[in-house]
Amino acid sequence: MPHIDYFFSTLSPFTYLAGNRLEEIADRHGAMITYKPMDIMALFPRIGGLMPAERHSSRRDYSRQDLARRARRAGLPVNLSPAHFPTNAAPSSYAVIAAAGTGGDVGPLVQAFLRAVWVEERDIASDEVVRDCLARAGFDPTLADSGLLAGAETYAANLEEAVSRGVFGSPFYITDTDERFWGHDRLDDLEAHLAGDI
Repeated sequence: MPHIDYFFSTLSPFTYLAGNRLEEIADRHGAMITYKPMDIMALFPRIGGLMPAERHSSRRDYSRQDLARRARRAGLPVNLSPAHFPTNAAPSSYAVIAAAGTGGDVGPLVQAFLRAVWVEERDIASDEVVRDCLARAGFDPTLADSGLLAGAETYAANLEEAVSRGVFGSPFYITDTDERFWGHDRLDDLEAHLAGDI
């Protein structure tokens, strides 16, 4: 069975734009996904990158234009200036880690957090929002209150693993043959790889 390690941030607009395409691709190819939420704000300085606010204005302006174009192409609404960005992604990430531990379908939960940031003007650092996203994705909302230490340890370990495996952005997909794909716009390539076409 093919396997995909999925490194992502619950804050990333381009991860939001991926929607549920990764899960659809995995279903078509019988692949298993391991969800690895990571601290993208801690990743950038570790790999020589700049924080979004520190990037040159030309890059920030281009990113806003590109995000708007990509959202239109995907048929997804997006708020280019969300009220709660950046925010602390740790609580939502701990919830994803706890939910994954139940064996449930984590994809809708990840998408619920991303939609909360980029569409719904909600703060995913808020306990209320975390519980609501868990419930909407079919999980027990009290998962937000359990396994915090384990969640923190896994979240930190995911960052270290991301750095060691060459991850530099979100979303980032790594197959069991160490083929790496960065960005929602490389999902077609990931699927072609799983199909044996590239």
